[in-house]
Formats: sequence, C-alpha cells, structure tokens
Amino acid sequence: MITCPLRLLTVVCPLMLISCTVGPDYRRPSSAASAHFKELKGWKQAQPRDHELPGKWWEIFNDTYLNTLEEQVDSANQSIAQAEAQYRQAQSLVQTAAAAYFPTSTATATVNRFRAASGQNVAVSGVKYLFGAALSAAWEPDLWGSVRRQVESSEASAQASAATLQALRLSTQATLAQNYFLLRALDAQTKVLNETVETYKKTLRITQNRYAAGIAAKSEIVQAETQLESAQAQAINLGVQRAQFEHAIAVLIGKTPAELTIAVAPLNAQLPPIPVSIPSQLLERRPDIAAAERQAAAANAQIGVAKAAYFPTLSLAATNGTQSSELSNLLTSAARYWALGPAAFALPLFDGGARGAQMQQSIDAYDASVAAYRQAVLISFQEVEDNLAALRILEQELQVQNKAVESAQEAVLLTTNQYKAGTVSYLNVMVDQAAALANEKTAVDLQGQRLSTAVLLVKALGGGWNISALPSQDEVGGETKWSQFLPIPVR
Repeated sequence: MITCPLRLLTVVCPLMLISCTVGPDYRRPSSAASAHFKELKGWKQAQPRDHELPGKWWEIFNDTYLNTLEEQVDSANQSIAQAEAQYRQAQSLVQTAAAAYFPTSTATATVNRFRAASGQNVAVSGVKYLFGAALSAAWEPDLWGSVRRQVESSEASAQASAATLQALRLSTQATLAQNYFLLRALDAQTKVLNETVETYKKTLRITQNRYAAGIAAKSEIVQAETQLESAQAQAINLGVQRAQFEHAIAVLIGKTPAELTIAVAPLNAQLPPIPVSIPSQLLERRPDIAAAERQAAAANAQIGVAKAAYFPTLSLAATNGTQSSELSNLLTSAARYWALGPAAFALPLFDGGARGAQMQQSIDAYDASVAAYRQAVLISFQEVEDNLAALRILEQELQVQNKAVESAQEAVLLTTNQYKAGTVSYLNVMVDQAAALANEKTAVDLQGQRLSTAVLLVKALGGGWNISALPSQDEVGGETKWSQFLPIPVR
C-alpha cells in the first residue's frame, strides 16, 4: 500500500523541477513626469519639518468640529464599507487562485441495484446489489506557470482594490471638508446679509423721518423698503444651500439628515501651508495612481495565463477504495482496490482560434491598462497644477477684493452723510449700498473658495498616503482560516 504514493512522487518531483512560468515578467510602465510643478512659483511652502502631509490631513486646518466629523467617515460611511467588502472579496479571490496549486480529493459512496441482461452466463441470476466506497485524488501540475500567473494577477488586483479603497476614503474625506467649508462660507454670507439688513433698517428710518419732515418723497420710502426686503429674501434663500450641505455631510458620516444639525459658526479657518512634493513623488502618494499601476500588473499576468493555454497539460489521478456485492463485506481487505490514473497528457491542437483570441484579448487589455495608468498620472499632475494656480490667483483676487470692500464701505458712509445733508438723492445711497453688499459677499465667497481649493490640493497630493501602505504579497491574500479546508461550510 505504501508503494503507490512513492511511485507517484517519483513522477511528480521531476515535473515540479522542470516547470516554468511563461508570459512576460511585469515592469512598471513608463509615464510622463516633469522636474517641477509649473505653478509652484510663489507658493508658500510648509516648514522643513512638515515636509509631508499627515495621515489625518484635515487637522492642518485647525477646526475642531471638522476633525470630529472627519473621524466618523471611516467607521460609518457606507460607500467605504462597500469598498472594504470588495477588498475582502479580492483577498478571497487570491486564496481561490492559490488553491489550484494543490490536488483535489473526493470521497464517494455508491450503491447500485441492477439485474443482469437475460441470455448472459452469470453466477447468480436475478436482482443484485453492488456497494462501493472510494477516496480519489486528482492533480494538475502547474508546468507552465498558469496558476502562478493567475495568483500573481489576483494579488495585483487585490492590491488595486486596496488602493481604490484608500482613494475612495480620501475622496470622501475631501468632499466632507469641502462641504463643511462651503457651509461655513454660507454662514458668513448670512452674517453679512443680516448686518446689511440692520443697516438698511436704519436707512429706512432716516428716510421715513425725512419724509415726515417734508424733505424726502414717498418714492424714496418705497425704494428703501424694497431694498430691505430684497436683502432679507437673499438671507433666507441661503438657507436652502446650507440645508443641502448639512444633509450631504450627514450622509457622508453615515447618518440620516435628521440626525445631524450643524450650528451656525463664523468662518475662522485659515489657509494652512501645504507641503508640495516634487512631481516624481506624486506617483507614490496618489492611491488612484497606485490602483491603476496594480491593474496594469494584473493585466500583464493574464498574458501569461493565456500563453500557458498553448502548452500541453498533465493530469494525475489516484483512487483507493473498496467494492463488494455485500454491504457487510465492504470494509474487508478482500474488497479493497487501488488505481493510479488515469494520467493524461493533453496537447491542444485546434479550438477554432479561441486561444489566439484570448491571447490577443489579454495583450489588448494590458495595453488599455497601461494607457489608463499613464492617463491617471497626467491627470494627477493636472490636478496639482490646477489647484496651485487657483490658490495663487484666488489669493491675489482676495487681496484686491478686500480693498474693493473697504472702498465700497467708505463710499456708503460718504453717500449716506450726503443724503442726510440733502445734497444727493436716495438713489445714490442705494447704488453704493448695493455695491458694498455685492463686494462683501464676493469676499466671503472667495474665502470659501480658497479653503475648498486647499482641500482639493491636499487630495491631489494624496492626502498623506504613501504606496508603502499597500498590502504586500504576503498580506494581500488575507488570513487563511482552517475552516476553509473543511468539507462543510463553517463560519
């Protein structure tokens, strides 16, 4: 009984020694990269000790309430929970691919009830039984590396899934921060409008007094009331956008809109210095680039899988069992039998061009993934340049806008005094007050845009992530549990 496995080993060991892996070995595709960012000139860098973004990048804005919201994203956001489940699914696919390295074993128990055909010379006529029990094993050695390439592809796909998870996490965190700062900008605009309403009320009282004294016309009172009510309507209208931002933030942290109420607060956040690395480091800090690169690696391995289909396959099988016409004799030594085989060496000859089409498909899929990777790199450079330029231009615009606000406020003061003195009409006051309100709202809007753009720059730089955070080949397969090897499902 021991000679059978020994004979099998004498066949298997040489096969394992001569096995090889067909298909191209993966090399990271080349991509365009510049020596520096075009729009970096004049950018305020962080201190040398802060040369990298922290993992909790939102803390650089020094907003306690924002920190509280961001901490809830990872544990409660349902899109992230879905991506985490998809990553675990990818880990299971790695284990599924690696299972092909091992033989499969099957236990069978059979019973046949039959009657021999009439006219045959049989020892016992009539209805008979035949009982059987067998343990069989089958194995297809990975001679050409098809399984190894499939495992390689599955590992790269799982790493891409892990990078995609991080990209989604970063995108969700950035979206929350943007919504939060835009909400605070609306709070600031509401404050400006409320202060303007109080100013308009004072102006209306002055006009009413002038009308009572016979100095102003009734039309001036109507104009002042119209201006006041228009400002009040604008303040109320901002509530629609604020409610939408608040609802969006609630969903991002896994809550219903009814569960979250964000109190009104001033826009006190200041634009922090954001460390900008050199362009070549961007490839190691963007999770979406890492995902695209890993997808290219997975596609490259599939070329090897398709190429291995051109080579012959070897299938080995062995069976050890018992067979008897009497159930009571089934476990006796006389009923035992064993068999080595069938051993099959199959050489594919003709399949209607299916293998050639699959080979070309895998090559085309790899070319497409390389193009997607290079496009992701180009887009990443564009996003950094876009936000660097936007921050620089918005800063210049805000400086000019703040001067415009000061001039508009001074014009309102002068015109109001002239109106009180009766040297100008109320129309002059209305024009200057409308200009002052528009300029103040624009200034507040620019502050919100700058903070939102700063968030986008952090996102474009990878948000403190590094490619070293990707799971290694040893980690990407996840934890293999002993229950997976049982013949029954156990969780």
